[in-house]
Amino acid sequence: MNATASTPKAVYIPRARLLDPSCDRNETGALFITPEGKIAPVPAPLPPEDSLIVIDRPGLTVVPGLCDVHVHFRDPGMTDAEDLVSGSNAAANGGFTRVVTMPNTSPATDSPALLDYILNTPTAVSIYPSACCTAGRAGEACADLEALAAAGASCFTDDGAMVAKPQVMAAVMRRAKALNKVVMDHAVRPDIQCGGVIRDCPVARTYGLPIFPAEAEIEAVRDDIARCRETGCAVHIQHLSCAGSVELIRQARAEGLPVTAEVTPHHLALAAEDIPGDDGNWRMNPPLGLRSDRRALREGLLDGTLTLFATDHAPHPKALKEKGFKRAPFGIIGLETAVAVSWEVMVRQCAMAPLLWAKYWITNPNRLIGLEPPTLCEGAEAEIAILALDDEWTLIPEACACKSVNTPWAGKRLKGKALATYHRGTLRFAQ
Repeated sequence: MNATASTPKAVYIPRARLLDPSCDRNETGALFITPEGKIAPVPAPLPPEDSLIVIDRPGLTVVPGLCDVHVHFRDPGMTDAEDLVSGSNAAANGGFTRVVTMPNTSPATDSPALLDYILNTPTAVSIYPSACCTAGRAGEACADLEALAAAGASCFTDDGAMVAKPQVMAAVMRRAKALNKVVMDHAVRPDIQCGGVIRDCPVARTYGLPIFPAEAEIEAVRDDIARCRETGCAVHIQHLSCAGSVELIRQARAEGLPVTAEVTPHHLALAAEDIPGDDGNWRMNPPLGLRSDRRALREGLLDGTLTLFATDHAPHPKALKEKGFKRAPFGIIGLETAVAVSWEVMVRQCAMAPLLWAKYWITNPNRLIGLEPPTLCEGAEAEIAILALDDEWTLIPEACACKSVNTPWAGKRLKGKALATYHRGTLRFAQ
């Protein structure tokens, strides 16, 4: 099949598992999309062959398009690693139709002009850009949050750096609350991290790598919860990695505070004890937790303490990642492996209900940034992902749409993938 089919044809999927968390739908059925891009009852008779695309193969699952609230597309300024087009292509290959880009670009996304650039670049998925909490991401003074919200910012974050000064974070959160916007935080206290790059584990000791203590995250989460309690602003903790943080989130939510947190597929699947050696492709921020942390993250998702998946897709040029664990930049790519890894860990291994898995990739991420999630209901605009959850494949990073190849899953056998998305009237098959 061609990579895209943009001519106005109807799309017919005669048999698939239909998972729609917006209406608790989990059944086998057919799906029909009109040439105008609406989900509709299957007509009888079907349209003629020359005006119909049929997708018919065993083992398909159809869900509303996935939403990732944490991606780095490096545009503007670092487009050797990724750009808006390549990043959105990687997202579509992974089954995503909506993403939230992070503002740690060069220059930082702290102006309406940069938001306008992102929003007006043609891309394969819908981008809802975040904007900086502080001017220049320097952590010293609030950015012009009102102007940024008016220009289309979906939320505020200085991702890549914590807003470490309590008075600055409190000011940001008061203004964000007035705008009805969530503040997302890269919850790592730099004064506790102190240059650490890895949790205490065999590889850290073998290579003498500086330790990144769990307390750097735990105390940052504690600080963010305190600011949430003080201001009433919704706060979202990015890429949670350790058991102590999970417990703090659990307590905050029991208190009724508007605190949420996300977990990445790599923090769910991998642990510090699994790191094979001096390999920069295993360096991420926050670092992989211990196996006990990984277990706590999984349990937090299952009991509803943690309510979102997000990839923290963070591409870097190959040459930088080849510098070894101590010198490589933090981060890995994750959009094109997200379905396989999260389904394997949470559904197959941990018995998460498929509808809950879908809710954490679709309903909750959209609602976090104030969007209505897409649905499979008749009459809705078609925005779907077609998944083959039993397909086995080998990850060859150079064959991905992403410009970068930094992943610990290179050459690994995975199970489950996205076959296609339908969005904005276009059926796009993963490449």
